[in-house]
Amino acid sequence: MRQGSAVEWEFLLIRRDGEDLVLVASPSGQATTSFRLASLTRDEVVFANPGHDFPQRIAYRLGSDGTLTARVEGTLEGARKGLDFPYRPVPCPGHAQAQKGR
Repeated sequence: MRQGSAVEWEFLLIRRDGEDLVLVASPSGQATTSFRLASLTRDEVVFANPGHDFPQRIAYRLGSDGTLTARVEGTLEGARKGLDFPYRPVPCPGHAQAQKGR
């Protein structure tokens, strides 16, 4: 965000492609890229695209405390890189009220 406006964004979609699950990433200003499911456990899902520039791997790990960590990693300019994006649950104002009306 810059001065109250989004300057970069990314739309992520998980879809089925035949028997596979695919993560489709559409970042602002860049081409859409697909990552195929590489592994799936109770606490982690990993998608990979070895031919992509960066990242080649995107993982989501659920923590025992309810947090979620997204990790992008791969090789960039000949060096291994990784970035973590931690998320945690937060209250959603109005959510409980909206659920009561259903």
